[in-house]
Amino acid sequence: MGTKARVVVLPQDTSVLRVEDLILPDPGPYQVIIKEFSSGVCHSQLHQMHRPRNSPVVLGHEATGIVVKKGSDVTHVDEGDIVLLTWVPRNIEATGRIPQRALLEVSDGTAQSENVFTWADHTICDEQYAVKVDPNIAKDVTAIIGCAVMTGAGAVVNTASVQPGQSVVIFGVGGVGLSAVVGAKVAGADPIIAVDLDDSKLEFAKSFGATHTINASTDDPIDRVHELTPTDGQFNISRQPVSGADFAFDCIGIRTTMEQIVPACRSGHFGAGDGGTAVLVGVPTTPVELNAIDVLINEKHFIGSIGGSCAPDRDFPRFLEWHDNGDLNLNAMVTQRYTIDEINEATTALENGQIHGRAILEF
Repeated sequence: MGTKARVVVLPQDTSVLRVEDLILPDPGPYQVIIKEFSSGVCHSQLHQMHRPRNSPVVLGHEATGIVVKKGSDVTHVDEGDIVLLTWVPRNIEATGRIPQRALLEVSDGTAQSENVFTWADHTICDEQYAVKVDPNIAKDVTAIIGCAVMTGAGAVVNTASVQPGQSVVIFGVGGVGLSAVVGAKVAGADPIIAVDLDDSKLEFAKSFGATHTINASTDDPIDRVHELTPTDGQFNISRQPVSGADFAFDCIGIRTTMEQIVPACRSGHFGAGDGGTAVLVGVPTTPVELNAIDVLINEKHFIGSIGGSCAPDRDFPRFLEWHDNGDLNLNAMVTQRYTIDEINEATTALENGQIHGRAILEF
């Protein structure tokens, strides 16, 4: 017997979302059906909404929920377990099996998902995208761990492996950027520099651990980063004093910021050590040109971080512990809440820059 669900659908030929009443099929051997409490609203879905597609799409990729049905070969969760949903396989090395994405029959065809869909009060997904967690967690704000927290904090502690005392600059302090700020704080970075175009967002970032802020609409962020990060006693190949961040994170992915993170990094210490590392975290929306001479001569690094290099089974308990001990204030990070019927209002507010932290849907 199927499961009733209200699901947000992105039609093939318009970016106006609609909510449909559907019947989800019973789960296959490796699938679970989750009744959701809440789901995050992420910039990645805006990218999906604005690019061409050949079919309808179902959206969303981070949520908190409870297992209501499971397939015959699912062993890591039982009906009644609380889970976090994410778009990254929880431990794919343990199975060697390629997780399957969901397909749904909607009013205008077969809708596809990218791994999971969570803009729905019930969802069906491969068990690899459901991470069992403590049943006593908050059922609302923890939804954003499955993408925003994982992507931002994971880039700092996993991809870059920032160490105590290293300098960090973070371009863009929305939900992902704020999570990167938290990751840098927990790692012991100093200074932690937040860059954005909005003074209120920058002030907000201070409450999560940013030690310095730069408004890129009024100051040159590269110059300011170098002013804030001198390295005494070191010089580069040109015999100039070394300055710049040990790590620069782009949590936006537009051309301007992608081209700023490499020059914001410190030069190498000539003959003694390499330069800083620029980390691309936000989904890129344009091509980018890098100054190859700067990368070569100053021995800098440009790397990518997808999903914060996270293994959800390993990392989600750590992020939940940060929330419990006060390092990660999810209640403050979630700044706006919407119902499923307000999904178009939520995506419009996100696109217009009106959400300072992270928005969630509550079911």
